[in-house]
Amino acid sequence: MSRLLDDQENAHGSSLSSHPSLRDVHSINPAQLMARIESYESREKKGISDVRRTFCLFVTFDLLFITLLWIIELNVNGGIEKTLEKEVLQYDYHSSYFDIFLLAVFRFMILILAYALCRLQHWWAIAFTTAVTSAFLLAKVILSKLLTQGAFGYVLPIISFILAWIETWFLDFKVLPQEAEEGNRLLLVQDASERAALIHSGLPSDGQFYSPPESEAE
Repeated sequence: MSRLLDDQENAHGSSLSSHPSLRDVHSINPAQLMARIESYESREKKGISDVRRTFCLFVTFDLLFITLLWIIELNVNGGIEKTLEKEVLQYDYHSSYFDIFLLAVFRFMILILAYALCRLQHWWAIAFTTAVTSAFLLAKVILSKLLTQGAFGYVLPIISFILAWIETWFLDFKVLPQEAEEGNRLLLVQDASERAALIHSGLPSDGQFYSPPESEAE
């Protein structure tokens, strides 16, 4: 008999535990839900998330750093004006660093256009820029004579290659997953607030209870 009672109690407890969402909804504070929704909506009104802004800053740093290295290389090899004329106006694929600078400009324009202006939520743009950068730099190192022109023949291709892959890693493992998580969290909070509003609206208010007037003893 006691075992039968224990089984019934366990079944009743399991049936109650099978509905955690209802208990969670009853325990939800509507004010906290509205505060969370407003915080998420204020983030969306900014137009760009913090992690995406950091990515765009790193893309800008990529362009500025490659430009700085190229200007230093121009100064080291005989002055900016003379070397600039040699590398730009008399461009030679086998000895010029100008194309590595243009490659950094290409990455900057594509990535800023895709992830800052268009706010793309996919990795195809960074995959395209990284593939083009990697293929061009590998061909440049194999076919050109950069490795015989001193330290910059090593530094510029290696730095450009590393920065392109760091951008790919940062977007694929930081920007896109974090923004997807924030979007899912916003949907869950909105769904919970809607369920809480339905439950609270279904409960009877104080005005719906009344007491009948007292009657005489007879």
